[in-house]
Amino acid sequence: MSRIETGIVSYTVSGDYLARVGADFDTEAVDDAILAELNRMVPEGIVVERSGRVLAEEDKVDEARAIDWEALLKRIDVDQILAEHGR
Repeated sequence: MSRIETGIVSYTVSGDYLARVGADFDTEAVDDAILAELNRMVPEGIVVERSGRVLAEEDKVDEARAIDWEALLKRIDVDQILAEHGR
């Protein structure tokens, strides 16, 4: 089944936030961990790519477009991810 782009989600941690917490992190690993968690939270047939593009199988397009990405991102414990990826 082909996948259709349904939007873009900005899931990466901002530089301002990283500066505020004041430590050195492997930002690529942090972003990868957030992306992995986000992809675990979305229904099967929907995927967020590293670029932030949201792709959905044809029968999941409406469901993907209806996702409250901000609410999902708020459920991810970014501080815990940062703690696991300090340098």
